[in-house]
Amino acid sequence: MLLGFKTELKLNNKQRTLLAKHAGVARHAYNWGLGLTKQILDHNKVNPDQKIKFPTAIDLHKWLIALVKPNNPWYYEVSKCAPQYALLALRDAWGRCFNKVSQAPRFKKKGRKDKFSLDGSIKVEHFRLRVPVIGWLKTYERMPTGILPKSVTISRQAHRWFISLKIETESTQRAKIHEVVGVDLGVLHLATLSTGEVFEGTKSYRRFEKKLARLQWLNRHKVIGSNNWRKATIKIALLHKKIADIRKDTLHKLTTYLAKNHSRIGIEDLNVSGMLANHKLAKAISDQGFYEFRRQLEYKTQLYGSELVIIERWFPSSKTCSGCGLVKESLSLMTRTFSCECGLKIDRDLNASINLAKAVSSTVST
Repeated sequence: MLLGFKTELKLNNKQRTLLAKHAGVARHAYNWGLGLTKQILDHNKVNPDQKIKFPTAIDLHKWLIALVKPNNPWYYEVSKCAPQYALLALRDAWGRCFNKVSQAPRFKKKGRKDKFSLDGSIKVEHFRLRVPVIGWLKTYERMPTGILPKSVTISRQAHRWFISLKIETESTQRAKIHEVVGVDLGVLHLATLSTGEVFEGTKSYRRFEKKLARLQWLNRHKVIGSNNWRKATIKIALLHKKIADIRKDTLHKLTTYLAKNHSRIGIEDLNVSGMLANHKLAKAISDQGFYEFRRQLEYKTQLYGSELVIIERWFPSSKTCSGCGLVKESLSLMTRTFSCECGLKIDRDLNASINLAKAVSSTVST
């Protein structure tokens, strides 16, 4: 299976400038293609009898070479792959929009999610790699040896540059401690397992919320584009990255533990976007990272030879008694202890995780 490998680059000023040029060309090509495709869609909407065929990524690149490159000589200072992959990403974004998977793409802004992709003659060594046009780039981390990636993606977060590539990895089979486990995600505790284990979330955003507000407050009256404004913006971006890194580290440790030690893992199909509509819980839900938890668990179960079972969204895991199976009509969020007529008194989250484990076991028997 293919896994992504991402590490930070160790750059000098000349390389930073060259990477920024590549990101700028990719952004310019993306915004130019987005403006052109929006004009085509507007024309087709106004003139239904004289529709223009929506262009492919190849069509957009041909028009870019004919119309844009001659008037912008700085395009020739970077690799031709940067605008090519940008237009390919634009066409994919429109494809998701047409399939109603996501909304229409938006114009990119300088300094936000700057990235570009390259392909061609790529060579990887221990602590460096060579990419077209840019040349050798050093890394802080040892690179995986024995790989020949077809393409790489270079991105910027705050003032730090990262490179990511895909590597082929074989899944590993190892003995599991538990056959079946149910995992109930929550706001009070990140995860409660049917085995009785409880994993706390770091709640990194809540930890640094006041510091982040302070930095943003200090930056409110600075002149946009000035040196002081840039320094303050980098500090804010670095703090945002620190918050995200702490959250991802916690989720990686939890998902790796689950995938390595459990054969079958049952989780609920949570409607995260619907849960975020509750403004009282939206911040706490976002701070736990439910979507990232499922994303990591999906590929790690394949990597470590376990199975992920998604329980339907409407399964009453919290309202069902794990002892007798009685389903309550209602259960408020404030009720943290589940009490049943059969005499069972159990923690609400533990009760839900046991019911999820039973649902996983029933899918095996059927």
